Amino acid sequence: METNIDTPLTTADVPPRFLNATLLVNHVPHRALASDPRVSYALHIPAKHYASHYTGGVVSGADPATAGGTPAPAAKAKKLPLLVSIHGTRRFMFDIDELAPFTQSAPCALLTPLFPAGLDGPNDIDSFKLLRSKTLRSDLALLAILDEVAVRWPGIDTEKIFLMGFSGGGQFVHRFLYLHPERLAAASVGAPGHVTVLDDSQNWPIGIKNVETLFSRSIDKSLISQVPIQLIVGGAELAPHGSEQFWAWMTDLASKNEAAREALKFPPMEEGRLATLQDLHELWKRDGITARFDVVPGVAHDPRGVREGVLAFMQPLIEKYAKD
Repeated sequence: METNIDTPLTTADVPPRFLNATLLVNHVPHRALASDPRVSYALHIPAKHYASHYTGGVVSGADPATAGGTPAPAAKAKKLPLLVSIHGTRRFMFDIDELAPFTQSAPCALLTPLFPAGLDGPNDIDSFKLLRSKTLRSDLALLAILDEVAVRWPGIDTEKIFLMGFSGGGQFVHRFLYLHPERLAAASVGAPGHVTVLDDSQNWPIGIKNVETLFSRSIDKSLISQVPIQLIVGGAELAPHGSEQFWAWMTDLASKNEAAREALKFPPMEEGRLATLQDLHELWKRDGITARFDVVPGVAHDPRGVREGVLAFMQPLIEKYAKD
């Protein structure tokens, strides 16, 4: 088959037994996003399940007993569900390895985007979680990643995704939920330090007054209410991030420094993440949006500490989605 050099190789082009050798299943290395190469993404695609969901055959590397196997006739199953994990502000990327066993049991594919710090300048660490900044629309970047995945891995369902995120990732997840509820099969919002409330009197990212101007989209609360949502936080998340002295210093710096002023999109944190999520939970109820609220006893600000609760929320939903 002759193709243009810029045409991506897809799993439809590769014999199933060679998918592992071409790095298109199991651990898939970070790829630059074509529309914005500053952003990248990695995947873990369980070979055995991808074969049964799309190729109807055997993938070398799926199991030692099937290495070098050849396709076997099988009915084409529904596409493999996709779990997307959004990193926090520190950009820990351990999920791609540590969630690999879950992709086998769920089953599902896993996608982990990377939005590097410094995209909007040397001091930028927050642009991805706000969805819109001077140089980045992180929500559109994720949608573009899903478009690329849909082409290269036609056996993965990218139309509706299972989205999870902790800390800064939790900020991204609930804002993406506001703007794109139709693309979510479920959402887990973990311990965000700041949240956007559905308040028409305040501008983004505190409220939603100017959403249509910024994003050319309106917020549909009825669609949001149809998405299964989890709010999850550690029971020891009682104190706000930073001290009073820290926030006083940040506020003073912002009064003198444009870069610090740009970074201080929210007022100083005055309550812990547990109280922040409790407040959001109650406000959502007033808008007809129900969410499962999980508090993990004794856990502080630790994504690993709440992960079991997140996966317990996701797994039955993924299993049901795969069967329906």
